Amino acid sequence: MASSIGNEKSVNPVLRISQLDALELNKALEQLVWSQFTSCFHGFKPGVLAHFEPEIKAFLCFILWKFTIYSKNATVGQAILNIQYKNNLSQTEKYQPLSKHQKLWYLIFTVGGRWLEERCYDLFSNRQQQSFCKIKSCISFGSGLLKLCGLLNFLIFLRKGTFATLTERILGIRSVFCKPQSVRQIGFEYMNRELLWHGFAEFLIYLLPLINVQKLKLKISSWCLPITGLSNSENTLAAHCRECSLCGEWPTMPHTIGCPHVFCYYCIKSNFLFDMYFTCPKCGSEVHNLQPLKYKIEMTELRV
Repeated sequence: MASSIGNEKSVNPVLRISQLDALELNKALEQLVWSQFTSCFHGFKPGVLAHFEPEIKAFLCFILWKFTIYSKNATVGQAILNIQYKNNLSQTEKYQPLSKHQKLWYLIFTVGGRWLEERCYDLFSNRQQQSFCKIKSCISFGSGLLKLCGLLNFLIFLRKGTFATLTERILGIRSVFCKPQSVRQIGFEYMNRELLWHGFAEFLIYLLPLINVQKLKLKISSWCLPITGLSNSENTLAAHCRECSLCGEWPTMPHTIGCPHVFCYYCIKSNFLFDMYFTCPKCGSEVHNLQPLKYKIEMTELRV
């Protein structure tokens, strides 16, 4: 009864972006499992897993294969995106699960091929015999050829939208949706809010570059803290030129802009270069002429 119901399922082709997203989710899961596994050995001697890393990765991938492809006909990434594999070699258009041979060959191509590629160098690096060198060169040539075929398969996938990997094309397994994808209903109020927000955002993007934010901020600060509202101590500091009106520190190379206040040379110069309409944050005076302070400040005043 279960098999007859399974054969009743209709086939829904999967978008290219969904298939690529499933592959990326699978890679992220493998990296997460490996990082969680290696964290268990942080207290051990460094490099304890280095000699057996390909075998351990193959074993972890075997466990993932056992509980995903073998049992559910779908990887973890596909299960998240409501996708599963279909036996594309069957003559019927109805859904057909993967055969045991396809699942086993999928394990050999993905897990076994990756293990052989990672372990190939260690197996033949210390072998100086001519036969081992030939085997190593043949494996390297075969690996390069498979990568080239994978590139060609990916270009065909972008064109036709089926068989995202070379393994899928060789085994004849295809990604399909588990359930029919229903049409998403979007309300008028939601669309109206989105259109209004996007229009307002585009208006702000056009308007903000035209506003001199720094000049506006200085103007507001001059209104909120006018010179007449300063305390006696602040007036005394400004009168004796002991405070830069921008940074509030002892003025370095003190300069004036035509008003009673004093600025560090680098503070006033950088602000004036950034904004040619710069005004004093204390009194709002514009920069008429930038001149050094004409009288000297005794260093003994620092101790006052």
